[in-house]
Amino acid sequence: MSSTRNAPDTGRVTGATDATGATPDGVAWLASAGTYPRSALSLWEERPEAPIVLPCGSVFDVVSAPSTFGRRMLDRMWDEGPGSGPVAGFRGRMLLFAAPGTAQRLPVLLGWEEWDARGRGPGEAGRTGAVPPLLCHGTGDAVTVPAPVPGARADRSGSRWLVAPDTRHPWLPGPEVLLWAAVRAARAAVRISIFPPADQGANVYDVSRRR
Repeated sequence: MSSTRNAPDTGRVTGATDATGATPDGVAWLASAGTYPRSALSLWEERPEAPIVLPCGSVFDVVSAPSTFGRRMLDRMWDEGPGSGPVAGFRGRMLLFAAPGTAQRLPVLLGWEEWDARGRGPGEAGRTGAVPPLLCHGTGDAVTVPAPVPGARADRSGSRWLVAPDTRHPWLPGPEVLLWAAVRAARAAVRISIFPPADQGANVYDVSRRR
């Protein structure tokens, strides 16, 4: 697997960013999701290596996938699609930041794709095959957001950025884009060798080429 992913160049973001650390504008965007944005910014000014819990539903929703499947979704989005918004890893799962409203809409779309194959006979599967469930976090939910600056404390929490926020107005995928990525990741899974790539954690996604 290549260590770099390039998405179609559409000029939305100029200049690459370090995938492991958020820019000041990215930090401001994250803080805006909180009830008291200034408090979040003050905390990060004092403790830039501290993760924080932020609510979903207003500034972003989050789709949580098992790490391996989430990586396949992310690769599809960067290799064949529009790229992604911010993405974090947390305790064996991948958190894909999405447009508000995604958490409500995506499960419906997945149901139409016979994602979980409910109601089907023994041994039968939906069109996308048997895959782990996706957890959708929206209004009323909250997620642990990685620290802006990676460090020992962040490593102990199990929270880290894979694609860090780098602007006050990041592009966020909606439910249709995530459905597209999930379906293709599921279909591609049967073609992937049982032997994983040598270093799955080394991927860096070049946000300078994000849609």
